[in-house]
Order: sequence, then structure tokens, then C-alpha cells
Amino acid sequence: MADDTPLTAHRGERILAFMVASAVGLSILSFVATIIGTATGVRDFSGGVWPVVVLLPLIGLPIGLALIVVLLVVSGIRRGRESGNARR
Repeated sequence: MADDTPLTAHRGERILAFMVASAVGLSILSFVATIIGTATGVRDFSGGVWPVVVLLPLIGLPIGLALIVVLLVVSGIRRGRESGNARR
């Protein structure tokens, strides 16, 4: 039996939502790792993976914010088109 229910979220919107979640989530995890590292006594963040861990929130959070804006625009355009088609 075929399911005839319409899709409420399109593939592009879902991809953007997962990209936002992964960018922000990874940034928050690296921020927490930096806090835990400082609490456990790490004083030199210039060796190993620490430079990446420290700089990731500085890059990931602005990218996440930009992706949220893109998601809002894409969603608004889609909803506008759907409501425009419904009025006709």
C-alpha cells in the first residue's frame, strides 16, 4: 500500500538542519572539551589536537549561524510558494 501523505520537510531543509546541528554540536563539544582540559590541568594548548579543539568553536559557531539563516530563508521561500499555490 502506498503512503500518499505529503512531505512536510524537503530533503534540502533536512540536510541544512543536520548541518546546523552538527556544526553547532561539534563546536559545543569542543568548547566543553576545552573547559574540561583546563579543569584537569592542561596549560599548554599548542600541542597535539588542542589547537583544533580550541579553534573549532571560533569557526563552527559562525558557520552554524549562517546555516540557520540559510535554512530560514529556504523554509520561508518554500512556505511562500506553497501558500501561493494554495490561494489559486
